[in-house]
Amino acid sequence: MFICQYVKFILHLNYQLKIRKMKTNFLLPHKYKVFGWVFLILGIISGIILYATDFEPDVLNTHVLSIYNGDSLFSGTDEGWFKIIENGIVDELSALAIIIGGLLVGFTKEKVEDEFIYQLRTESLVWAIIVNYTILGFAVIFVYDMLFFNVMIFNMFTPLFIFIIRFNFLKLKSTNHDE
Repeated sequence: MFICQYVKFILHLNYQLKIRKMKTNFLLPHKYKVFGWVFLILGIISGIILYATDFEPDVLNTHVLSIYNGDSLFSGTDEGWFKIIENGIVDELSALAIIIGGLLVGFTKEKVEDEFIYQLRTESLVWAIIVNYTILGFAVIFVYDMLFFNVMIFNMFTPLFIFIIRFNFLKLKSTNHDE
């Protein structure tokens, strides 16, 4: 009698776990996390070097499609829409490395992806967006001219950075707290 109830209980738990199994279809497999860290670190290093030295090598000058070429949409000169221009693409490659690397690091599965990790990921993402837009709000109020343009450039990356830092901090804190 006891064995039958035990088997029934185990089957019920198994059924409940299948129903409540987390759906993480939007996360990439864990194997991509290493590539993400490589891209992210290389992008950050090259971005810092480009920003600090204002150096753009001529090696990667190439013809690219520009959606709009010009300083202003209303200048009325030779500038215009959908032009092929010559441009150095080092800064674009650096930005793409940061974006792709950040997305890979932030949105790949952990080795053990459970409800707790899902909750940490969700809370970290919400926290990152709130902190990012709070900082941006202060920048809109207190930062002007070309410095504001620089803030906007950095603002492309800060949600990913804040999310990655917060998520990994909470994950590390929880593993240290458990031990």
